[in-house]
Parts: sequence; C-alpha cells; structure tokens
Amino acid sequence: MSPRLLFRTFATAEVVTWAGLITALILRATGSADIVSVAGGIHGFVFLSYCVTTVFVWVNQKWRTGTGALALVLSVVPFATLPFELVADRRGLLTGTWRLAPGGDAPQGLIEHVQAWVLRHLVLAIVLLVVTVTLVFVVLLLLGPPVPHSA
Repeated sequence: MSPRLLFRTFATAEVVTWAGLITALILRATGSADIVSVAGGIHGFVFLSYCVTTVFVWVNQKWRTGTGALALVLSVVPFATLPFELVADRRGLLTGTWRLAPGGDAPQGLIEHVQAWVLRHLVLAIVLLVVTVTLVFVVLLLLGPPVPHSA
C-alpha cells in the first residue's frame, strides 16, 4: 500500500465516520434513536487511526511542519480531511513509495528510525499499532465524552 492510498483511505474513513456521528447526534436530538455512543466510538477509533497515519505519511513524505500540523488540525473539523487529501495529492505531496523501506533511504533521527523499523516489521508493527490505538481508545471511553449529555 502506497503512502497515497494509506492516507486517502483514512482521510475518507474520517469523513464517513464524521457523517455517522453527526447523523447520530441529529437522531438523538429528534428523539428517534440514541446511537451516539456507538457512532462516537467508531469515529474516535478512526480519528486516532487517521492521526497516526497522518504522522506516518508526514515523516515519509517530508512534509513541512505547517503541512503536517494542518493535516492533524483538520481532523477535528467535520469533513475537512478529504479536501486536504485532494489538495495534497494535487500538489504531489502524496506521490512516491515508502522511502525508508528496506533498500530505500537511510533513516535520520529517531522518528525515521522508528518508521524504518515499522516498514521492516510490518505485521508486528500493525499488531502493536492496533493494540496501542485500542488502549488509547479504551482510556478515552472510560474518561467519557468531552461534553456530558444532558438528559
């Protein structure tokens, strides 16, 4: 999977889960159904996954700090990740392969060494990532919503 396809997948998933969360909020407000906890949970998991993916692609593509930070900030704005992805793709910010993969560039610094390790041990890295994101997600669920629902 290329950096472009990975980023596009999570940018799109972020938009879809935003739509689900907003729909759930509307349904709750109209008294039709209260599925906010389910939609919010799914969105939260995809949000965290998008953030991890963004940092991974940011490092690989050597984005400027402002570009990477903007990609992260836009994840909290409903539906903003997809327009960012389209503009980034149009500007060539998502082209190429994994530059730190085996046989590629030599890693420089801690972050690139971590990324190079991930690309060499992909299955183990995915398992560790899923476990880590799940743990963060569970902690956030235990903390509760940022704004309590008033009855």
